Amino acid sequence: MGKVFGIGETVLDIIFKDGKPMKATAGGSTLNALISLGRLGVDVSFISEYGTDEVGNLIDTFIKENQVNTDNVVRLKDKKSSLALAFLDKNNEASYSFYKDNSEERLLDKEIDFTDEDVFLFGSFFSISKNSRKYLIHLLTQANDSRTTVIYDPNFRKPHLKDLDELLPLIKENISYADIVRGSDEDFYTIFGANSAEQAYKHILENGCSNLIYTANRNQVVILAPGVSLWLDVNPISTISTIGAGDSFNAGIIWTLIREELFKRDLEQLPLNIWQKIGESGIAFSANVCKSDENYISVEFAVDLLQ
Repeated sequence: MGKVFGIGETVLDIIFKDGKPMKATAGGSTLNALISLGRLGVDVSFISEYGTDEVGNLIDTFIKENQVNTDNVVRLKDKKSSLALAFLDKNNEASYSFYKDNSEERLLDKEIDFTDEDVFLFGSFFSISKNSRKYLIHLLTQANDSRTTVIYDPNFRKPHLKDLDELLPLIKENISYADIVRGSDEDFYTIFGANSAEQAYKHILENGCSNLIYTANRNQVVILAPGVSLWLDVNPISTISTIGAGDSFNAGIIWTLIREELFKRDLEQLPLNIWQKIGESGIAFSANVCKSDENYISVEFAVDLLQ
């Protein structure tokens, strides 16, 4: 297996419960997934940017401690690293406020040598930001040309709904580059007005992707692919925080692709039992994250998987 590349925003998550700060930790949708994979010893490389300020230094140290390669990270001089305030409600579901320095065009310019054994993960608001769009499309084109497996997670939040008319063409274009789209029921309802996995899949197919993993929170996971319709139950758990749950589901998908040595060419004919492994892995990763106050799988969970 080759490398796992992920591109996305970097933030310092400051988590609040009952009006009080509980914890501060490195975050960002793609980064959360890469930290989980780094803890499993996967060869992962992060493509992002953050400042040379003290917050950026804390993030940088944490990323490296968790075996995530930062050669493709740009450190921005005289720029403050981004913050995300996450407020947990009584059900430990999070709402967010973001504080970012968006004063100039992104400086990302790293060239990536993709191969047909690599995985490329992208998504969230970073993937539809005008500041990073040109560079992202350049990488997606390279990844497709190299037959790299591309996974897209829209992770579209309600605060951006007012801009949906402008952003929808970008989301559709992102889908067209993807081999697997993994998103929540809330994502697809917010973006397309889809009330079911079948309705969401119709939109995914129309925009050029054949494989959908549809996660409906605590209820179920639905996988729809050529010749495959799979519904998986999600066992109830006691939740401490849902932050990073979907991101770690993505890590579970990638972990199974790596373990089973599955590549882009294999996705066209994956049998039901392999899709089931992928879904169950995502569920297990997500459940582990929900049972802790971290955004990633625990070190103990990673050790158990490696035994």
